Amino acid sequence: MNLKTLSIFLLFASFCFSQEIALLKYNGGGDWYANPTSLPNLIKYSNQTINTKIRTKPATVEPGSPDIFGYPFVHMTGHGNVVFSDSEIINLRNYLLSGGFLHIDDNYGMDEYIRREIKRVFPNTQLVEIPANHAIFQKPNVFSGGIPKIHQHDNKRPQAFGIFEGNRLVLLYTYETDLGDGWEDAEVHNNPKEVREKALKMGANILNYIFNN
Repeated sequence: MNLKTLSIFLLFASFCFSQEIALLKYNGGGDWYANPTSLPNLIKYSNQTINTKIRTKPATVEPGSPDIFGYPFVHMTGHGNVVFSDSEIINLRNYLLSGGFLHIDDNYGMDEYIRREIKRVFPNTQLVEIPANHAIFQKPNVFSGGIPKIHQHDNKRPQAFGIFEGNRLVLLYTYETDLGDGWEDAEVHNNPKEVREKALKMGANILNYIFNN
């Protein structure tokens, strides 16, 4: 069995036998561990509201690890520098082209670094802004204006960018929104309940796109 066949098999198995998601532990000095309560809260919300059956504790996975092929959804966040090695670039590309999905949520400060690394993963494919009529904004919760603004920060327009393989969105980069801020425990950022609910609903849409498309 070659690497590509093995990758597809592992991803197929992850869909069939378990629903588990992972946080990406990357190098470069950025705080990959930011927002520690965000993914557990999103998992709980998703399991309660859209009937996913995701394991309550997310895993941690490195971009060069073969274990990444066991997770249909990998989340990445932080405020600073990101550096992928050449072997990690190849592994991430194989993972995404084999059916995996990477959500990168800029926690303010990683934009210049992650755009550089995305370009290394997909040198011949441009990040494109995802239109508001895309399925990820429509089901099960409707966001008619596209990605919502969660953390006001400097009041720039929130944007969602993607890398597509054919019609399939394989990489989602959320910018100037900070969804993970809204997923965290209420007392961490003191966001109003309606803001946290908006963030969690958008997160549920992302997971719904992964597990039901």
